[in-house]
Amino acid sequence: MEDLINIERESLKESSIHSLDGRVKLIITFIIIVFAVATQSITTLILMEIYLILLIFLSNVSPSYAIKRLILILPFGGFIALFQPFIRPGDVIWAGPFGFDITLQGIIFGALLLGKVTVSVTAVILLSSTTSMQELVGSARRIGVPSDFAMLLNLTVRYLFFFYDELERIRNAQKTRCFDIWNKNVPYRWRLRKVGETIAMMFLRAYEQGERVYLSMLSRGYTPESRMYTAASKIGRREVLFVAANIMILAVLHVMQTSLPVMK
Repeated sequence: MEDLINIERESLKESSIHSLDGRVKLIITFIIIVFAVATQSITTLILMEIYLILLIFLSNVSPSYAIKRLILILPFGGFIALFQPFIRPGDVIWAGPFGFDITLQGIIFGALLLGKVTVSVTAVILLSSTTSMQELVGSARRIGVPSDFAMLLNLTVRYLFFFYDELERIRNAQKTRCFDIWNKNVPYRWRLRKVGETIAMMFLRAYEQGERVYLSMLSRGYTPESRMYTAASKIGRREVLFVAANIMILAVLHVMQTSLPVMK
């Protein structure tokens, strides 16, 4: 929950990147991720990562905050890249015990996979750190995301903090009854049962809250044909220049990748 608060805090800062239209940032992030996944050049991925880091500095996002989020998310993809030198066939450069050989092609593919994951995660961090959750939902709706999906996202964002408060109340009630999940003197089976009861209680409260919200929506005229209101916004000159600059940079990187095979 503290991470969610930090994300919202960073997204409310003021900078040239923060003030851009959310649709532009959402589309550019998608283009960067697709380009990173499609590229086969480690040098290109390094240059893209440097460019994204430069944008993070220009957006006034805390470097320690961005690095912390990158370190927390990166192991999910880095774990897969770590095993590529051992499982990918190719030229063996080190013969290990039990058949765990390290191949040159595996090292190259692992480094390439790690670079793709790093660039993609950094792009998402930049997007989420410069765009609030509500603006992301509104931007997704304006670029054509189905209204039902956008409404679900909007309700999720709106009640995410509410359910965290519910969980905190349950945990405080448990603490007043001397329940500590990390207490080794308490039987493991009893602790596991209490955790299960907490999860079940959260599901029940979520269901009850959903019923109350749905009934209140019906009382205000909601029907399956209703559409979520989205404020109109215009794409300005700054947004056009930002899109053009990003496309030009990606085009240059693509030309470098295809014309300089020695960099691959």
